[in-house]
Amino acid sequence: MSPAGQVEGSVPAAAHAPGESPAKTVEQNEQVIAVIPARFGSNRFPGKPLALIAGKAMILHVVERVRRARNVYRVLVATDDARIFEAVRSAGAEAVMTSTGHSSGTERVAEVAEREIAPLYVNVQGDEPLIEPGAVDAAIDLIRGHHLVPVGTLAVPIHQPEDILDPNIVKVVVDTEGNALYFSRAPIPYYRGNGTVPRSRTTLHRKHLGIYVYRREALLRFPQLRPGQLERVEQLEQLRFLEHGWKIRVGETEHDSVSVDLPSDVAKVEKILALGGKQKTRT
Repeated sequence: MSPAGQVEGSVPAAAHAPGESPAKTVEQNEQVIAVIPARFGSNRFPGKPLALIAGKAMILHVVERVRRARNVYRVLVATDDARIFEAVRSAGAEAVMTSTGHSSGTERVAEVAEREIAPLYVNVQGDEPLIEPGAVDAAIDLIRGHHLVPVGTLAVPIHQPEDILDPNIVKVVVDTEGNALYFSRAPIPYYRGNGTVPRSRTTLHRKHLGIYVYRREALLRFPQLRPGQLERVEQLEQLRFLEHGWKIRVGETEHDSVSVDLPSDVAKVEKILALGGKQKTRT
């Protein structure tokens, strides 16, 4: 068990050269940089990246889990706040300061990509302390070796009607090739008739997980694209790609995750950690 405030498996930042990540054997032409965007300001939960979960800042839980992914070469926290920067650096992890003017995590990751060169980048949300390393690897595998796929992400089946109707849970529908048709806070697809969502183990509903993998050219293009009406209405940054005709490949995983949106979510995460730290899809 690592001490509070220290990332498990980490060493002091000065003990290894920039770009090194312990126990990584990824070949140069396959290198993937994981970037965790984290901002201090949050309307519902100010300062949540530094909220203590089981005695450790939430952002450090995320770093620790992403570091365990076998396909990740390097993990960086991208922030606009000195407090988050210092907390991450003090724990032996890498952090970079970014602009305060970004409207989304993808824009923040794109700024990092301008300085740190790699063919692929993973964007893992800083409020996902239960993200599974296997999910990170699964997302990377969606586009590695598939050069016509610019962006990849993950989804899990939804079986509970209350989750389908919850606007805080983003849903996604895909085409026959697994490319996203649309992301929405609404219950898509809608069951015509009485509108009742059936309780079934077989479902067309998918919950979108907050993880993205981008090819470098797609990521650098994102900030240059004008936000569309759908992005503004739904407040979902990934819709910018779809509105401008870019494909997003969606893979299915069994590894659900719990994001921390409110202070009350901390207790939920701590309970799951006490039970082993894995959140499976509810059936």
